[in-house]
Amino acid sequence: MAAPTSELRSAVHWGVAHGLPTLFLRRAAARGDLQARLIRLGATGSYEVFDLVEEIRSHGPLYRSRIGHVTTSHAAVRHVLTSDDFRTGLPTAQGPLGRVSRWAAPSTLHPVEPPSLLVTEPPDHTRYRKLVTRVFTMRAVERLRERTEEIAADLLDSLEARASDPVDLVETYCSVLPVTVIAEILGVPEQERGQVLDFGSAAAPSLDLGLGFRRYRSVTRALAQFDAWLGRHLETLRRTPGDDLLSQLVAVREEGRGLDETELKATAGLVLAAGFETTVNLLGNGIALLHDHPDERARVRADPSLWPNVVEEALRLDPPVLLTGRMAVRDTEVAGRVVRGGSMVTAILGGANRDPDVFADPLRFDVARPNARDHISFSAGRHHCLGAQLARMEGEVGLRAIWERFPDLRLESGARRRETRILRGFETLPATLRP
Repeated sequence: MAAPTSELRSAVHWGVAHGLPTLFLRRAAARGDLQARLIRLGATGSYEVFDLVEEIRSHGPLYRSRIGHVTTSHAAVRHVLTSDDFRTGLPTAQGPLGRVSRWAAPSTLHPVEPPSLLVTEPPDHTRYRKLVTRVFTMRAVERLRERTEEIAADLLDSLEARASDPVDLVETYCSVLPVTVIAEILGVPEQERGQVLDFGSAAAPSLDLGLGFRRYRSVTRALAQFDAWLGRHLETLRRTPGDDLLSQLVAVREEGRGLDETELKATAGLVLAAGFETTVNLLGNGIALLHDHPDERARVRADPSLWPNVVEEALRLDPPVLLTGRMAVRDTEVAGRVVRGGSMVTAILGGANRDPDVFADPLRFDVARPNARDHISFSAGRHHCLGAQLARMEGEVGLRAIWERFPDLRLESGARRRETRILRGFETLPATLRP
């Protein structure tokens, strides 16, 4: 009997991971299920997704859907993300469907397949994270601040000649700033940085459920190309290591043991993609919020010490990652309600960040909000974002630089949100810098 072709495996994997869930979601949404409606609406990038989040909140701290449980409560979200009663993973990874999915899954790296830090658990997760955090320290990030300021200034200098004409801020600034920083951190040659940016943009929907077959195939191709490129890049760093952090990650050891090839590619790939993908969203969302709230912008202009808090408030009100999920490993309770082992709980980070029990007047953009940093946009517990400090620093530098250089910046019509369900940001953000 002939071996199954890669096309057959691809079709089977799409069917299990996306096709069947899509049919289920469509039917559930038609019957009024709020979680199914949220997932389907999320793919449009619409701001109306937050209206649905509030509708879910009106049903209490834990909403029971046809898919699982959903929580918008700040306390419940934090509990789910930090409790040992929950782990990462999907129900489709279990049982017969899980076996079929694993058989058919592409062999290249994927952000939600082991050994990615996003989905591994102790003891593997503990070992990976310990090695990575030895390299990505807060001190290392702060040393990058001056260089990030230089990059931002250079990008804005290059836009001066076009300041009176509309430009796409995502293409010319929001994406280029973080990809340049992370590329320098990880030793990516300048001529290959555009390619890395393309990989990240094409692979961003890989976190989503219910992809169409054409989108699934394009994402799979992008991940395979990224995998191949990353293998070549790591081999180059082994032969000629630099003083970049990825060269250190290749060499780092804990009790004589480092990361093997698969672990290294998964970890480096995640750090590389996550190191700029979410920051692109943070910058775009932050620029839009400041533009739409001129009174708040004036407060920051009068008191520049507020810039770090501007970043926290932007992260709170329009987070780069809308939601995440956890699976109960045993029968447990969330918000006083029983959750059976094997059930999924979707933690809506964007809902927790707008919880009126924690944030006064939660729908208001307030650059001086005293507890803005209590948001959960970087997750919590052992899966708390490794790049949180880097994102905060880049967000502060990037937002401050563009608004101080172009204080009258005007967003134009034609802005378009990304059609991703989990990552939330702008695909295009047209603006005139000096109207």
